[in-house]
Amino acid sequence: MRFLGLAVVTSAAILLGACNKDKAESMDKGDTASAMGAPAEVPAMDKGEMAAMAPVTGMMHEVKMIGDGTGYRFDPADITVKQGDGIKFIMVNGGPHNVAFDPATLSAAAKTQLAANMPEVSGELSGKLLLSADESYTISFAGVPAGTYDYYCTPHLALNMKGKITVQ
Repeated sequence: MRFLGLAVVTSAAILLGACNKDKAESMDKGDTASAMGAPAEVPAMDKGEMAAMAPVTGMMHEVKMIGDGTGYRFDPADITVKQGDGIKFIMVNGGPHNVAFDPATLSAAAKTQLAANMPEVSGELSGKLLLSADESYTISFAGVPAGTYDYYCTPHLALNMKGKITVQ
C-alpha cells in the first residue's frame, strides 16, 4: 500500500513538472497570458511616466474620518483646496478607514501626480488603512491638475462614506 501511494505521488510530481515546463516554454516565447491561463495585465503606468512626489507648499486642511451611530462619513465631505495645499485625513472612530480615488475617473496627468503624492498606498490610488484614533494620512495636492476629485473610504463605500475634493 505504501508503494502504491509513493507511486501516485511520484507520478503526480512528474506530471506537474511537465506542465510547468510547458508553461515556462510558453513564457519564453512571450505568451505569458496563455501560459498563466489569464489575460495579460497592462501596468497602470510604466517607469517613464512616474512623477515625483510634490510636497505641500500651501495650507494644510483637515478632514475627520468618522464612523458612529449616525453613520460613516468624512467631515467635511466636500472640500476645496488650492494646488499646493495638503489634506490631513484624521481617523476619529469607527475604523478602519482610508482615502481612495477611482483611477478610471481620472485623467492620466491627475492619476500620475496623485499617485506620486500618496505615500504608503494599499493599492492604486488607495491610501493605507488607519486603524487607531488620531492616526492620520496626508495627501499633497501640489502638481495635481485643477478639477473635482471624488474620493471614498474603501471599507465603508457601501455605507456611503465618500466625498469630493475640488482643486483650484
